[in-house]
Amino acid sequence: MDKIDVEVTIANGGPTGQSGAIRWGISWGLRSFVDKSMVERMRVAGLLTRDWRRRERKKFGQEGARRKFTWNKR
Repeated sequence: MDKIDVEVTIANGGPTGQSGAIRWGISWGLRSFVDKSMVERMRVAGLLTRDWRRRERKKFGQEGARRKFTWNKR
């Protein structure tokens, strides 16, 4: 605490995703400066795990990624 000053520039995504990316980047950078027990505690807390979820693409013949066009019998 009070030993590191971090300046971050980030683009795209929402506020929650951006804060998660910043948190992941800081913890990933700090792991070479802390001891093994702290790295293991960070891993257990989920700070070193990358979130690989991405936007699903729109499929042809559909309105969106999963939503279909309205079905009409006639």
